[in-house]
Amino acid sequence: MTHRTATLIAALLWLLLPVFTAAEEADDRLRIADPFIELHTGPGSGYPVFHVEERGKFIRIVSSKADWFKVVTDKNLEGWVQQDQLERTFTEAGEQFKAPEASIGDFSKRRWELGMLGGDFNGATVFSVYTGYIFTPNLSAELIFSHAIGDYSSNMLGGLGLLGQPFPTWRLSPFFTLGAGAIKTEPKLALVQSPDREDTYTYVGVGFRSYITRRFIFRAEYKNYVAFTSRDDNEEVDEWKAGFAVFF
Repeated sequence: MTHRTATLIAALLWLLLPVFTAAEEADDRLRIADPFIELHTGPGSGYPVFHVEERGKFIRIVSSKADWFKVVTDKNLEGWVQQDQLERTFTEAGEQFKAPEASIGDFSKRRWELGMLGGDFNGATVFSVYTGYIFTPNLSAELIFSHAIGDYSSNMLGGLGLLGQPFPTWRLSPFFTLGAGAIKTEPKLALVQSPDREDTYTYVGVGFRSYITRRFIFRAEYKNYVAFTSRDDNEEVDEWKAGFAVFF
């Protein structure tokens, strides 16, 4: 393992120390115009309805997650309301409530991320798709599939990684990552008498995410791979990629 690789791993381990952030709260008081509003126990239609608040009552927005809003009633009952129902309420000034579009605040509180990246994999053209689940604002896990196409071989990669993000509320947010997976190499030229190879690898990397608008993110990253081959020596590969993702 190179000194650069060891330094990146040490930085990521430092980032994975527990970090807690307080959720921002809004103070929007709304009057119910529909016959009733359903309060769910969680932010999704799969969560059960535990309370129904009737027309004319007031609720206050506490926080939001995607198109669900956490509200509190005048009797201090807290529950989640879907955006469509909430947009049929009115402010105390008599204006119809309009839910704000996804913002940088939603970016820092996202739970899922899905994206596509392209770039260079040791001289080959690489395309990747990934999905990530965000455990906390500072820590997420990612499942990544890549296809690298070179002049002499084609490589398929699949891996799982951890990603640490020290400043999740920044519009331009740096991150560190490490992970492991498997790679399958297929020679492209018939003259190359080399069988397909299946090896394992680990990687470390750095990069940044940038919130663009609505639910879109720009992402760029560098990774250093170490492939554990069936031969006596291991191989190091550098990868540079950039692309776009959506979050929800």
